Amino acid sequence: MHFDWALIGPPLAAGLLVVASHVLLGREVLRRGIIFIDLCIAQVAALGVVVAHALHLIGESGYGQGIAIGSALLAAVLLAWTEKRWPRLQEAIIGSLYVVSASAALLVLSHDPHGAEQLHRLLAGQILWVSFDQLIPLTLSLALVLGVWALLPAQRQRLFYFLFAIAITASVQLIGVFLVFASLILPALAVQSLPQRSGLMLGYLIGGLGYLLGLFLSLALDLPAGPLIVCSLAALGLLTAIAKGIRTHG
Repeated sequence: MHFDWALIGPPLAAGLLVVASHVLLGREVLRRGIIFIDLCIAQVAALGVVVAHALHLIGESGYGQGIAIGSALLAAVLLAWTEKRWPRLQEAIIGSLYVVSASAALLVLSHDPHGAEQLHRLLAGQILWVSFDQLIPLTLSLALVLGVWALLPAQRQRLFYFLFAIAITASVQLIGVFLVFASLILPALAVQSLPQRSGLMLGYLIGGLGYLLGLFLSLALDLPAGPLIVCSLAALGLLTAIAKGIRTHG
């Protein structure tokens, strides 16, 4: 079967860029026990996009991107503060912020004739239609996150929420909320019992193969790419967990 690499190249590159940062951050999310922070920050960033769209700022001198980033960073400031003040309630606060931001997005979109389409795009994404031009801001944002993480290890804990917000905002507009969550949690969950180095390497492999398999299946079966990539990541993660269990008890 022939596949158009000119079509599959940009979305695959986007997926690999996302995997490079999200597997690393996903392991930190699992360590902290704040599983739904990615959904929360992604939804807040999506709310920023919705508001920018409602104000007709999308595509105008980066105002839309600025609103999305600003929304996510405000959420990061709030969550960094609540973690220090009410650490035992952090997961409940994260869930509440997610519900409120999702409800606010629905309210903003309620009178938009294309609201349902936009909401679907923000949730499921349109990764198959990503272009190489759109990868430039994504690459710069994720390079910043990975650079700070690598060069300032002593500041990782203090800067975690802010780096997380930048990474999520950069990716959610291209791949959608569902894929952001899947990229962060599914590979990291599959390798959570492994040491840092081997866990990261295997997580990257699961993430990269998940995107590749999902994109190929999307073209072969003429089905939406985003949901197929999520299912591919879940299947590969499950197979990895089963293989680890067999090896441990074999």
